[in-house]
Amino acid sequence: MSSQNEGASLEAGQKKSVYKELRQNPYLFGLSAFASLGGFLFGYDQGVVSGVLTMESFAAAFPRIYLDSSFKGWFVSTLLLAAWFGSLVNGPVADRFGRKGSIMIAVVIFTVGSALQASAINIGMAFTGRAIAGFAIGMLTMIVPMYMSEVSTPGIRGTLVVLQQLSITLGILVSYWLEFGTQYIGGTRCAPDVSYTGGTTSEPAFDPRNDVGPNGCSGQSDASWRVPFAIQIIPGLVLGIGMLFFPESPRYYCMRDNEEAGIRALARVRRSHADDELLQKEYLSIKAEVMFEESYNREKFPGKSGVSLYLAGYTTLFSTWPSFKRTAIGCCVMFFQQFIGCNAIIYYAPTIFAQLGLSGKTTGLLATGVYGIVNTLSTLPALFLIDKVGRRPLLLCGAAGTCISLLIVGGVIGGYGATLRDHPAAGWTGIAFIYIYDVNFSYSWAPIGWVLPSEIYNIGNRSKAMSLTTSSTWMCNFIIGLVTPDMLESIGYGTYLFFAAFALIAFVFTWFLIPETKGKSLEEMDAVFGDTTAHEEKSRLYNIAQSLGLEEAEAAAYDEKPVKAIQTETMQL
Repeated sequence: MSSQNEGASLEAGQKKSVYKELRQNPYLFGLSAFASLGGFLFGYDQGVVSGVLTMESFAAAFPRIYLDSSFKGWFVSTLLLAAWFGSLVNGPVADRFGRKGSIMIAVVIFTVGSALQASAINIGMAFTGRAIAGFAIGMLTMIVPMYMSEVSTPGIRGTLVVLQQLSITLGILVSYWLEFGTQYIGGTRCAPDVSYTGGTTSEPAFDPRNDVGPNGCSGQSDASWRVPFAIQIIPGLVLGIGMLFFPESPRYYCMRDNEEAGIRALARVRRSHADDELLQKEYLSIKAEVMFEESYNREKFPGKSGVSLYLAGYTTLFSTWPSFKRTAIGCCVMFFQQFIGCNAIIYYAPTIFAQLGLSGKTTGLLATGVYGIVNTLSTLPALFLIDKVGRRPLLLCGAAGTCISLLIVGGVIGGYGATLRDHPAAGWTGIAFIYIYDVNFSYSWAPIGWVLPSEIYNIGNRSKAMSLTTSSTWMCNFIIGLVTPDMLESIGYGTYLFFAAFALIAFVFTWFLIPETKGKSLEEMDAVFGDTTAHEEKSRLYNIAQSLGLEEAEAAAYDEKPVKAIQTETMQL
């Protein structure tokens, strides 16, 4: 059996070779870029709506969305609810049509949804477009990382989880600055010659029911909000067209008992000949894992197949107390990731900056664009710290930092209220702590919310567990997007205290319940949760590998395989 030290050495060697692999193998580099596009689409659609909601030409086209905070919440959250559904149903689709097929189906659906949003002429069309695009995004956030994990080498898999989050932040960043530019198409006001009738005497505001000319907006063009919605079609098409030039997952062919196609696909990805001995052994290791999953399913769910087998797999997540604890921790991490308030700020950033005294939509969008830069740059430290200082210290620091920041922002708004514009120092203090909040969230709960659940589940139910935790974050995301406009309007500073309370709860939860997973093997994770599942699974996988003719040392590697090398092999973000 290989030792733990050997496993650690293997892991270290793999980490050092990531960039070298990307340079040497254009397929791996290309696939990494396309994984980024999957996350980029999600981030872009997250961010694009915040600026669109503040544009007067959009308000003139859809006055109810602009004026009714509850309706605004539904407009934002329709995409998220549909994404939750898309992430759940895509498992059987990917098994039926393949990983490539599922991605391309999702791209077609996303293109239709984006086109409907960009060309919407009524509320029904706008909502339909949001729902269709959201369904596709849910599919992509589930299938793209799965495809990546199945075709990549172990040396690159470990970076994909944080890369996914970094790509999301890049999408948000691009959408923020794009909207800052497109708002000037025709001017920033709908009808420059019509005085505002909304708001107060001291602070007039645009009212789309009265402040629009007889022929609609004579100033700001509809293109100011249609263009941002339309541009997201481009990276989607790049993803779909690019997939035409990449092979199907060898694992999918193996599941379909198409060994010849599987070896051919693996050879294409590895830029190697199909008869290469190392490639043949790698394919056998993939086959061993597939056979393990099939034997696991036969033992756990005799007589079931298809969709009924897929659904039955979720029962293993709650069948024992250790399994329940793992599931609860994974879902709670995703819950806190959302209820600390990250997406509340992303979706409604211009509104939040206006609460803190920034006047004018242009200034609010500029501050939002800076927020996007901070968001992206603050994610980078996680790439270097997550495996050096561990998960728990980052989560604890992030929870404490976000809690303090939100309390200060809430205190500033609650203490000064409507007089904030008369106290610029207080307003800028609140704005500064919004950015400090962003820094603390971006290096901690943002990436680790994806990483931690991928490390605590055993092989047999990891894919189902990751599917469940992903659907949890979508559902929580939906709730936050739905209720935040009403909260900002009705309880004001209480919104920040609400999220601060959950940040405090997240700190306590992490301190007492979340284990440190840095460098731990699955057997060590078993000790944390009080079972022997990983040891039993690896023994079975070892026997299957030997039965396929793998050499003893290679088969034994399954028994001590480092968690970082296998954490994303069946991951479904």
